[in-house]
Amino acid sequence: MAAAATTASGLHMKTANPCFSSSSSSSRMMILKATTTISTVDSKAIKLTSSSNIASAPSMQPLFRTSSSGSSLKFVTKAMSETKEGVLPGLPIDLRGKRAFIAGVADDNGYGWAIAKSLAAAGAEILVGTWVPALNIFENSLRRGKFDESRVLPDGSLMEITKTYPLDAVYDSLEDVPEDVKTNKRYAGSSKWTVKEVAESVKQDFGTIDILVHSLANGPEVSKPLLETSRSGYLAAISASSYSYVSLLKHFIPIMNPGGAAISLTYIASERIIPGYGGGMSSAKAALESDTRVLAFEAGRRSKIRVNTISAGPLGSRAAKAIGFIDKMINYSLENAPIQKELSASEVGNAAAFLVSPLASAITGTVIYVDNGLNAMGVGVDSPVFGDLGIPKDN
Repeated sequence: MAAAATTASGLHMKTANPCFSSSSSSSRMMILKATTTISTVDSKAIKLTSSSNIASAPSMQPLFRTSSSGSSLKFVTKAMSETKEGVLPGLPIDLRGKRAFIAGVADDNGYGWAIAKSLAAAGAEILVGTWVPALNIFENSLRRGKFDESRVLPDGSLMEITKTYPLDAVYDSLEDVPEDVKTNKRYAGSSKWTVKEVAESVKQDFGTIDILVHSLANGPEVSKPLLETSRSGYLAAISASSYSYVSLLKHFIPIMNPGGAAISLTYIASERIIPGYGGGMSSAKAALESDTRVLAFEAGRRSKIRVNTISAGPLGSRAAKAIGFIDKMINYSLENAPIQKELSASEVGNAAAFLVSPLASAITGTVIYVDNGLNAMGVGVDSPVFGDLGIPKDN
């Protein structure tokens, strides 16, 4: 039997040539000595020995000798842990050789940045799309090292962004852009920033991508109750926050490698009443989740692309400050979620890395909640109504 090497989902195995012997003329004694290399977190050698009886091995043709005793076949496996260069320990999220385009990164404190860091930590190459009016500030901050502290990865290196593209995902093509936007000084000096143009630029620069991340939303009337929201404000929220995901997939799928994955970010307001989260934004998030299911079917059947969305808990990012009461939502979550701690952006980033990795190859069309379990609650347990129930809580 020739030596074989098998790699699956980051678990690396190497099987050595077996040795066979027998101590019976009426049966065959087979002893298989195999060395299996499995990367472990502490990289210490661990020896495992197991024995089992094998009834038959019709597909194997071992070398053997016969003798006068013995009546069973024994299989002995010896496994030793080793850490080999280029082999990640344990069962890793391995995105080496993958390229990701992340739409909606404009600073270093939002979910988009955290997702970029997690994907980079797993080995992916990072491309980002930044809203055109924020592009110069973002690129200048990168160049001047203002984000260096936030760029530090678990191994001590700094996250590298291979290229930043100007992007306004509200517009599919140049023909859709109104004249007042084209001539707006905030867009001066930038070109090829519609979704179609950005996809074409990425194709020209890199050929293909493997991962698409939608991390953007906007509701110009988010502070208004739904009954006071204008038609234009409502449709603007839908356009920027949900249809933009459809548009990104439409234009990027042709350059995505089969087996790739796309993810977006949603919020519990899609299915629960969150007073103050208005302007049609709750409707936009509900549309995003519905579209995720449909897109999972269409992208899966057409191009073998998985499509999921993450329902993330509240985060005090600059973008979230526009809602006006994000700090209160963070405190509410802290008081009422099953896990009483403040949600970190990195937890959402790590969930995203898992979802786009081969470890999640059977997950598509799904809303994944990363909110300390707040989505599961039917009531706010910080209410005085529950004061006498003795509910455990952190002080």
